[in-house]
Amino acid sequence: MACAQEMLQLVVAGHVDHGKSTVIGRLFCDTNSLPQGSIDRVRRIAGETGKGFEPAYLLDAFEEEQKQGITIDITKRQFHTAKRGYIIIDAPGHKEFLKNMISGATGAEAAFLVIDAGRGVEEQSRRHASMLALLGIRQMAVIVNKMDIVDYSQEVFQNIRMEMEAFLASRNIYAQAFIPVSALLGENIISPSDKLPWYDGGTLVEALDGLSGKNSPDNAPLRFPVQDVYKFDQRRIIAGRIESGRIAVGDTIHISPGGKHTTVLSLEAWPGPEKPWEAFAGECVGITVSDEFFNKRGEIISKADSPPQVTFAFRASIFWMHKTPLQTGKTYRLKLATQTVEAEIGAIFRVMDASTLTTHATGGALGQGREVRLNDVAEARIIVKEPVVLDAFAASEATGRFILQDGYDVAGGGIVIEREAGAGLFSCFARGDIYARCELFEEYYYSVEDQMVNRHRPQGTAYNIGDKIPLEGKSFAYPEFFDIVMFQDGAAVKIRAGEVAEILPLADYRYEGLPLLNDRGFALMVRSRAEWQRCLADFSAGPPDAELTAKWMNFTTYRSIPIAGNDWVI
Repeated sequence: MACAQEMLQLVVAGHVDHGKSTVIGRLFCDTNSLPQGSIDRVRRIAGETGKGFEPAYLLDAFEEEQKQGITIDITKRQFHTAKRGYIIIDAPGHKEFLKNMISGATGAEAAFLVIDAGRGVEEQSRRHASMLALLGIRQMAVIVNKMDIVDYSQEVFQNIRMEMEAFLASRNIYAQAFIPVSALLGENIISPSDKLPWYDGGTLVEALDGLSGKNSPDNAPLRFPVQDVYKFDQRRIIAGRIESGRIAVGDTIHISPGGKHTTVLSLEAWPGPEKPWEAFAGECVGITVSDEFFNKRGEIISKADSPPQVTFAFRASIFWMHKTPLQTGKTYRLKLATQTVEAEIGAIFRVMDASTLTTHATGGALGQGREVRLNDVAEARIIVKEPVVLDAFAASEATGRFILQDGYDVAGGGIVIEREAGAGLFSCFARGDIYARCELFEEYYYSVEDQMVNRHRPQGTAYNIGDKIPLEGKSFAYPEFFDIVMFQDGAAVKIRAGEVAEILPLADYRYEGLPLLNDRGFALMVRSRAEWQRCLADFSAGPPDAELTAKWMNFTTYRSIPIAGNDWVI
């Protein structure tokens, strides 16, 4: 089950016809990184279309692209230098293909921005640099290509460098290198060029090896998203890919959301009879733990001293790539690491038009004064319908980057700026990294017009230790002293005199004989510690079915269903 160490992913962007595909094609060609059969096929196609062979054709995946002379789709190739391996992403340059450029760049850790020496810094050069900045890519090198058509002029190179440095600085990007090359002729790609005596920097390959990508991923905080849980003989194996950090047998680990903690008993990896005792960033492993929790896909494993954040609301930069505009109040599907949750756009604060690079602040207190159209970039508040585990992108790329789906379409992507206070759509109990959703304060009623039971959801509120909670509503009445257990989120809450007295992981909860409720206000029919242990074991085994719910829960102890019309005021 072990995966190879991840190679550095590099996106190559730039204005159409500035030669970015030629740059990478020349690199592959001169280092024999492609099979001879591929080169022969490209030479044949070039001959059929009456064109001479160019290295750029090696990167164009479709014959139609070679006939048109432009790159349409994202092309990915693996490449190795003496130092390490790379996944090179050739991103389209036309305005119409901006969506594909963003799609390719969202997986990148560093970037090359290619500029034509003869044409200089153009609109799309700036646009792509801005997009790369908004995608959170901070490692960048600028390739000044086609130096042969300006007679390898130092003045031309320096003017482009000064103009681009000023623009990048305005976007908080600082290029690690500016490299003059002629990709068509192979100058300064692999070896230094004698046509550039005034240039004392490195070659393109040296610039590649100078990019650091992720900073020491093995030494970063542990982020191990749970992909699945397998039952194998007597073991429950939690499987996933370590995105950053390391994990070893004997480590005390933290499982979010819910704040559960346990100890790693073993590491499981396939194939091979020997079990490893430690695993690192980029590896796919399985682990067994000392406590029998109901683990599931989407949880994030970390160390107790550096857990991720858990929230119902966060601020993000969103890159919209769908023909239907992004709207506040509409439900989307958000995918972050292995988590999938429903989400709404709570507010849109500002929008950048990708064509003009102009930024517009939205009107109104709720940020609903401007829609986000195709290829726009927005800063917005995202509200999720169940707790999501994340980090600011600046702290962790793996848990700070997400995509948004509209139906079955990938409609946009983005990066997390920061967690926001507040519960969002649902009320919750919050302490540190514990965010446990509760529906105790939702009102149930029977609608005469609809002839069905409906629910009314009040504005979400985050309850912390010391906060008073509503004990009475039109359809509920709770005692002043009781405990709440949230099996799904792995948390427990103690209510004393109508206030939140304690919020703790469910693993640390001890039954004290007080009334016990679940997160929806249903009474749990538990009267002793022995019954509580049996109840906990039943609900920890997996999602409850109707039989299990009927065995342990009673709706009518603290709840009722009033009869009302649709105009009933809650």
